[in-house]
Amino acid sequence: MNIQQLEYVIALDTFRNFVKAAEKCNVTQATLSMMVKKLEEELGARIFDRSKKPLIPTEIGKRVVEQARVILQEEKRMRELIKTENGVISGELKLGIIPTLASYILPIFMTSFLKKYPKVRLKISELTTDEIIHKLGINQLDAGLLAIPLLKKQITEYPLFQEEFVVYASNEQVLLKKKFVLANDIDPNQLWLLEEGHCMRSQVVNLCALKELEKEQHQLEFAAGSIETLKKIIEINQGITILPKLALNDMSEKQKGNVRHFKSPAPVREIGMVTYRNHVKEPLIEALKKEILLHIPKDMVIDKNRKPVTI
Repeated sequence: MNIQQLEYVIALDTFRNFVKAAEKCNVTQATLSMMVKKLEEELGARIFDRSKKPLIPTEIGKRVVEQARVILQEEKRMRELIKTENGVISGELKLGIIPTLASYILPIFMTSFLKKYPKVRLKISELTTDEIIHKLGINQLDAGLLAIPLLKKQITEYPLFQEEFVVYASNEQVLLKKKFVLANDIDPNQLWLLEEGHCMRSQVVNLCALKELEKEQHQLEFAAGSIETLKKIIEINQGITILPKLALNDMSEKQKGNVRHFKSPAPVREIGMVTYRNHVKEPLIEALKKEILLHIPKDMVIDKNRKPVTI
């Protein structure tokens, strides 16, 4: 048994296809198949059921694959320990970010982070929350940047900052006459919301309840995941929406005139970095967290003494 064989097993479990797994491992299909078969012979157990299309791991195979992932993570951890001891911040960091955050937070920290750590290769994917969680579990991502809490098994959450929600309304909306907005000022008949919402501070504005009202009132049900798309719907079709505060950074002065803040205490979403239980790139992730927080307004940053959460 060797590390290479374990890598082949994990690739095969990830892609459930010999051709794709071989491409990922940069070997021929015949080589990958032979090495996996040798490992099965050595263990005295079939890891994969090849009669299925796509192939699937056997019951014992599932446990072998899980253990293979742990072994490879620990092998990588040893390498990271040496880098840390030598004071080197380098390597590839695969980061997933939810769409409603990506376009606003990336310009804030990305350039300065890469300039500060020239030996780091940052690989960023814009993904949904569910996709980030899945890819963390199969080691296709090192970390995720998204709204928390998730409270998912084997996921560790590192709180970073709280982002206030604001109201964005078209010109004819009566609530623009007010300096601060209350939940009762929002007409569900005029409301459009992002599909990916998080209901914090429900005692002030229950965003989930508003979302349900929106679905009931509109003839058209539109699952908006893009803030830019949502803004255009408001501007063209008229109406009201609720946006995260960082979206204001990309607005013109004219658009900002159509923004109103909620009366305190305003609804917020909490943004955090998440990793899988056995993550190994701790120095890289820590460096990224620090860089993000350097560029976030201090009043948004969560107390650094607050401990991470692992379920």
